[in-house]
Amino acid sequence: MKGYFKWEMSFVSEEEQAAQFRRDNARVMLDFAFTYRMDVGAVRDQHDYAFGYARKHPDVVLGNWIGIDPTKADHVRELERCLRDGPGLVGLSVHSLTPAGTPDQPAWDRCLRMCIEANRPVLMHVGMSATGAGTRGGLGITLEGSHPKYVDRVAAKYPDLNVIAARVAWPWQSEMIAIALHKANVWMELHGWSPRYFSDELKREIAKRLRKKTFFGADYPMLGHGRLARDWVEQGFEQDVLDDVFSRNADSFLASIGLQ
Repeated sequence: MKGYFKWEMSFVSEEEQAAQFRRDNARVMLDFAFTYRMDVGAVRDQHDYAFGYARKHPDVVLGNWIGIDPTKADHVRELERCLRDGPGLVGLSVHSLTPAGTPDQPAWDRCLRMCIEANRPVLMHVGMSATGAGTRGGLGITLEGSHPKYVDRVAAKYPDLNVIAARVAWPWQSEMIAIALHKANVWMELHGWSPRYFSDELKREIAKRLRKKTFFGADYPMLGHGRLARDWVEQGFEQDVLDDVFSRNADSFLASIGLQ
């Protein structure tokens, strides 16, 4: 990560992090990257820590994405607890690296249906991952598991499920655009990339047909929200488009699932 993002690995305290969000008038969803690898006790501790932070700073922390291994019954029970008791917006972050495999596999079915019942979204990662990039074997990560075709399959199978495709879907961005246009229950969240490197096709669609289906995303702290927001402005998008991407689309989405 340090080499890929040319990041100096600088960190701040919890209080300073909240202060940064507050200064920038940001409300954030926080994500646990690899908790699905942990035993359930460690996962629960991580979740309780995050929920405590959210309760302490409700003006800036909107909620959390939860990553579990759906092949483990105790992990599934922990997701159920989080959906029931977690503060703010709690959604499921889907990782194709778990033993359950890609999100269209039967092992994910129960968790996806739990999200439908709770009216909570799922975050499905698409496109090339920075994790493992430039290493021999890519840390065992295969890119095929992040193909947007799995977003398409899940959205078709579960029409009542709200699916957010996370990251730029390179090298399959055209396919992702088609899926977002075709499926009313699919949105795109574009963390991990500066818009300076978006394809011309993606920039064009954000300003037109996907204007209401795109969410701003950062890769904090490697790619901070402040820098990325400036990069979006510098790309020449109209102010109305930026307002949609930065906040209005999220406001509308939250209202549609009963959260303000």
